Amino acid sequence: MAKHVSLTPATQLLKAHKVAFTEHPYEYLEHGGALHSAQVLGRDPFMVVKTLVMQDQDTKPLLVLMHGNRKVSTKNLARQIGAKSVEPCLPEVANRHSGYLVGGTSPFATRRRMPVYIESSILELPAILINGGRRGYLVEIDPQVCVSLLSAQPVQCALLE
Repeated sequence: MAKHVSLTPATQLLKAHKVAFTEHPYEYLEHGGALHSAQVLGRDPFMVVKTLVMQDQDTKPLLVLMHGNRKVSTKNLARQIGAKSVEPCLPEVANRHSGYLVGGTSPFATRRRMPVYIESSILELPAILINGGRRGYLVEIDPQVCVSLLSAQPVQCALLE
């Protein structure tokens, strides 16, 4: 059995659902983001997926899964999900909603159940690297897991970084 770097709520959930994943720990860099992890791991930032905690006009939280080298068009996202507006949560608010620290936010096993939106082109990739629930720790999974486990809804709101 492979030695697991980190048992987190996210990896426990993946294991409980018998999801195949490989672990990719790396040296965490404050504000380094997905571009840093992609560079350190020698991967295309397009396949490194960031988990962003955002909120709508009523401060209802939601998760957005986006390519590491793309930004979210909050205007396009709001229009597609029927919200008046969407904006990123402040780090301390994001931490409270997800139960994870910003920089280590996984979409799996969040403290609070939130709707999950995924950039549709992510679902076309054969595999993605996504946070495993700790800073400096990514797991490689099939992107379809985001749909099957999180009921992630595809959206098109990517902007070039």
